[in-house]
Amino acid sequence: MFDLRNKTSIITGAGSGIGKAIAILFAKQQSEVHIIDVDDNAQQVVDEINGAGGQSYFEKCDVSNQADVRSTVASIAARMRIDILVNNAGVAHVGTVETTSEPDFDRLFSVNVKGMYNFMHEVVPLMKVSGGVVLNLASVAASVGIPDRFAYSMTKAAVIGMTLSVAKDYLQYNIRCNCISPARVHTPFVDGYLQKNFPGQEREMFDKLSKTQPIGRMGKPEEVANLALFLCSDEAAFITGCDYLIDGGFVRLNN
Repeated sequence: MFDLRNKTSIITGAGSGIGKAIAILFAKQQSEVHIIDVDDNAQQVVDEINGAGGQSYFEKCDVSNQADVRSTVASIAARMRIDILVNNAGVAHVGTVETTSEPDFDRLFSVNVKGMYNFMHEVVPLMKVSGGVVLNLASVAASVGIPDRFAYSMTKAAVIGMTLSVAKDYLQYNIRCNCISPARVHTPFVDGYLQKNFPGQEREMFDKLSKTQPIGRMGKPEEVANLALFLCSDEAAFITGCDYLIDGGFVRLNN
C-alpha cells in the first residue's frame, strides 16, 4: 500500500519542516522527488534522500515568479511525466488588519496564493494527458479566527477555494485535488518564532502554544507527511475536493 513507484513528485518548500518530511517519505515510497525551494540549503535534503537510496533533485525556484516556475516545470516535464504536485511553500506573518503593512500583505499573497497558482497553472495542463494528484497545504487559520493572523488566514482561505475549484474543473481529466489544514506543527519556523519573540521564555511559550490544541501537543511534520502520502497515493483514488484537518482537535473540540 501507498507505493509511489514510477511516480514523479514535485514538492514546493521542501527544504525544511513539513515539506522536507513529505519529500523524505515520498522518496522512501519510491517516488522520484523534485524538491523546490528558494534556499540553497534544500540541497541537504536531496543529499539525505539520495544517501538513503532514494532519488531526488533540487530545483531552485521562486514560487512567486511565474517565469521561474514555468522554466522549472518545463525542465522537469521534458524528462519525465509529472504525477504529483504538493504545494507546500508558504510564509507566515503576525498582525491584525491594522498592523499588516501593504508590503507584508503583498508578500504573503505572492508566496502563499500566487505561488500555488503558478505551479498549478503550469502542472495541471500536463496532468490532463494521463491524470495526476494535486495537494495544497492550507491551515486551520482558514477555518477559525486566530488572533494576529489576518494576512496569513486570508491566504490559507484562498488555498481552500483554489483547491475546490481545481477539483471541480478537472474531474473529467482524472486529476484529483485536495488540501490539508494543519494546526500548530513543531517545525524550525516555530523555534525561530519563539527565539525571536520570547527570548528566555521559549520553553514556557512552547508549552502554552502546545496546550491550545486539545490533544495537548503540537503536531509533527512526519504526521502531516503521512496524511499527504495517503492523499497522493492510489489508495485515495476516490477522494477529491476535500480539506483535511490534521489539528489535534483544534477546530472541532475547542470550546
